Amino acid sequence: MMLALNIVTILCIGLLIGTEFAVAVFINPILRKLDDRAQANAIRLFAKRLGTAMPFWYAASLLLLIVQAILRRQESGDALLIAACAIWVAVIIHTLFVLVPINNRMMKLDSNAFSAEEQREHTKWDNLHRFRVAALMASMVCCLVAIGM
Repeated sequence: MMLALNIVTILCIGLLIGTEFAVAVFINPILRKLDDRAQANAIRLFAKRLGTAMPFWYAASLLLLIVQAILRRQESGDALLIAACAIWVAVIIHTLFVLVPINNRMMKLDSNAFSAEEQREHTKWDNLHRFRVAALMASMVCCLVAIGM
């Protein structure tokens, strides 16, 4: 059972982090090379698609990390799983209060007018998103080390 839980946890959080990493490292830099109209349209579409799926994925990942921490309490590595959960919770709070409001505005972009202010806001979101990706990676490293102990 623990092997199955380990596999599901690693796949769930690993794929989520991979998706977030792809947005930060590949998708957004490519979007910046598009003309304003195409860029605004693509940002709006990505914001809608990812903004719909990610809340469930983040919650499922946190739930799996919590289950790991509960089942492995009193074992070596339990502190790392608690740290992984704490980082994940902090990321969710950061996302809800900082990134989601910006994302919600990005979902409403008018592809006919991508203003300088909207471009600055997307750049702000992208920079904050990179911080989120780094935190998620730290959480995953804690989880992987704890599971491997």
